[in-house]
Amino acid sequence: MVTEGYDPLGTFNWADHLPLLKWLDLQGVRRRCNRLVQKVEVFVGKIIQEHRTRRANGGVSDEFMGDFVDVLLGLEGDEKLSDSDMIAVLWEMIFRGTDTVAILMEWIMARMVLHPDIQAKAQAELDAVVGRGRGVTDADVANLPYIQCIVKETLRMHPPGPLLSWARLAIHDAHVGGHLVPAGTTAMPEAFRPERFQEEDVSVLGSDLRLAPFGAGRRVCPGKMLALSTTHLCIAQLLHQFEWAPAAAGGGVDLSERLNMSLEMATPLVCNAAPRVQAA
Repeated sequence: MVTEGYDPLGTFNWADHLPLLKWLDLQGVRRRCNRLVQKVEVFVGKIIQEHRTRRANGGVSDEFMGDFVDVLLGLEGDEKLSDSDMIAVLWEMIFRGTDTVAILMEWIMARMVLHPDIQAKAQAELDAVVGRGRGVTDADVANLPYIQCIVKETLRMHPPGPLLSWARLAIHDAHVGGHLVPAGTTAMPEAFRPERFQEEDVSVLGSDLRLAPFGAGRRVCPGKMLALSTTHLCIAQLLHQFEWAPAAAGGGVDLSERLNMSLEMATPLVCNAAPRVQAA
């Protein structure tokens, strides 16, 4: 359904520019959207009803508050939401909170396959902090600075929302690493080097405009913390559990880009994963 939702959003719709054509719906955009709305209402409505039934049967208590759906169902008074409002809130989370994180993680894993030295350095950090006897937990992420640097470097080079990652323009002549960068030159380092974020701590949350993949100010992405937390944990778990290498059959990793609603890999990543942590 997420993919189905992005298709009409990325389609040039003549009716948006020529209102007289709206009633004709020549491209079928309205019909597709109406069908999708019906699917969403059934799918998300079922989730809400399952949670409502569980609450009625005593499945949620003070000790176990449940998930975000339970929080919405627990609102009272002026804050209470109708089912249609809850469906809208939950669909927004599903629609905008899944593809961007998945795309970012695909770019990260593509870089890990292309740069085995960086992958090995991240795994050494994981072995030192987590060890081989247990899995990575959310509490470990704060002690994994190199993996956080990998995520930042990927956001710099392959931001899911590319319009939020502006290029760097030299406002005056500058010398960088022995090279002259004339005023007016657009500069974007092409080397994938997470260590640059070890040399200087740069926030990606919007307070430092040198790198603002989630935007900044009043229009900053509201899901930035959830996106980063999910990405850090999932990437750490993938690198902790497996060695990643190019697929035996195939043309290697293709970093060509395709811009839809997000900046995707034009060719989906295909690679081999070999277990590195023995089961307990």
